[in-house]
Amino acid sequence: MNKPQIEWIKDQDSSLALIVRADFDPPQTTFITPPEYVKQIGFIVYPSGAEIPRHFHKLSKRSLQTTPECLIVKKGKVEITFYNLNRQEVCRRILYQGDLVLVLNCGHQFKFLEDTVLLEVKQGPYAGPCEKELF
Repeated sequence: MNKPQIEWIKDQDSSLALIVRADFDPPQTTFITPPEYVKQIGFIVYPSGAEIPRHFHKLSKRSLQTTPECLIVKKGKVEITFYNLNRQEVCRRILYQGDLVLVLNCGHQFKFLEDTVLLEVKQGPYAGPCEKELF
């Protein structure tokens, strides 16, 4: 079975997560998430010799209500289960080395099928285990 290179996990009209497979290789700069998302996922493509001019990002106050997580499977194999806001299982997917998942506003569970290393990027500061609601 061929896995789609980019897959949106949805529950009705609500986007729960985004999976980008390791073999996704866009020929030009491609942002996958909409510009209004709190986490932006994009692939920036430059030819050899190109440069990004030195710069700072201007200070900008932003308000967050959720903690979207971006995880990349550095090594291993993991099954992720997605749950809607009613805590009902929506689907399961297997992630492999190099795959990326952006977990948006949904419940999720990980089962490690091999020894696994995940690279996680999320908004800080981390409030500790109290920021999670187990179900």
